[in-house]
Amino acid sequence: MATIRYNAGASLRPPSSRFRSPTCILSFFRPTKSKSARAKSDLLSLISDQDRGLKTQSDPSKRAEIISAIDALELLGEGSVTTGKSLSATWRMLWTTEKEQLFIIKNAGLFGTKAGDVLQVIDVEEMRLNNVITFPPTGVFFVRSTIEPEPEPPQRVNFKFTSAVLRSSDREIPLPPFGQGWFESVYLDDDIRVAKDIRGDYLVVERAPYSWTE
Repeated sequence: MATIRYNAGASLRPPSSRFRSPTCILSFFRPTKSKSARAKSDLLSLISDQDRGLKTQSDPSKRAEIISAIDALELLGEGSVTTGKSLSATWRMLWTTEKEQLFIIKNAGLFGTKAGDVLQVIDVEEMRLNNVITFPPTGVFFVRSTIEPEPEPPQRVNFKFTSAVLRSSDREIPLPPFGQGWFESVYLDDDIRVAKDIRGDYLVVERAPYSWTE
């Protein structure tokens, strides 16, 4: 009868240089929290001195850098569903390429005021979106919209403007609704959201420390 001998001091595992478990191999290709954190940090650093996008308008190379950083985050968020309850929030704008909003921010001084926070207020359950530009202390311009998330792609939300209001402390001017389209939240976490829309514009927003209501 053959005798099987065991070396008590030998490791039963193959040398690490010659073996990789399937889990280890798969984890190399899986987006990790550290990758997301690094890509997010890169983006926030790039936009930190861009005055919400005003400076980027005259700096094509900076714009290209920022969009490249957005693309990196989009890749990490690919396939994730971003149209659920976590989308509901008061979002404060950090950076955008949207010319209309940047025009108002830049030229508010011509009307004797200054633009404050620029917000997107989203309520998924109520299927409602308000785009808001504040003019402290009491002025505000906001556009009401209805929204409808799409099942595919899982990051897209359709919107349709229904009315607009310019409000000050003593008057309110209604304006006609204008336009419809869609936006995709290509990255969403507990702090920020990154979106692109039907016109090819980009938006980076953070969760505001307050809730805006009409």
